[in-house]
Amino acid sequence: MSEHDENAALARRFVSEALQNPHNAALLERLPFLGLTDAWLVAGCLFQTVWNLRSGLAATANIKDYDLFYFDASDLSEAAEQAVQARVTALFADLPITLEAKNQARVHLWYERWFGYPYAPLQSARNGIERFLVPSTCVGLQPASDLSTTEPTLYAPYGLEELYAGLLRPNPACPHLPLFQAKADSYRERWPWLTIQTGDMAA
Repeated sequence: MSEHDENAALARRFVSEALQNPHNAALLERLPFLGLTDAWLVAGCLFQTVWNLRSGLAATANIKDYDLFYFDASDLSEAAEQAVQARVTALFADLPITLEAKNQARVHLWYERWFGYPYAPLQSARNGIERFLVPSTCVGLQPASDLSTTEPTLYAPYGLEELYAGLLRPNPACPHLPLFQAKADSYRERWPWLTIQTGDMAA
């Protein structure tokens, strides 16, 4: 099997496994009703579902929250983002989950205040996915835009091999090491088989 075929097979596996979490499936099914620009289901709810299945756990185990990214540069106000959050909360009120919607066009306005590091403005929601602290967790799914398929669009800018290998290393695109270490430690508390790699040191 060629590298391209292997990557395609891993992508199909990832999408299939992510959708075994019924909350992910419901979120992707209804997301278009919000009419948000460049909207994606991202991060923990996806890769943590995969880790749960690898660990023999329920697909929804240990997932603290679910994240939606969108990109709207026309209104960078906190009030506009809160209005979107209210619509999101209402649309998914029947699901027993914590769901957060974040406008990636305004992350640079609050990131340093919250996390202590400067953050350059993003150009798209995909750009936001690229900057997660851990490359193996840089994944997003978008509802199918083509009526000929129900398969979601996958964005995994650094591939999926490290995700399935359980490798956690700092992302050069967001090299905030104390934040990375806290995040990686939190993941390994829940999935002990993960490997943390910082520079030349592996833990």
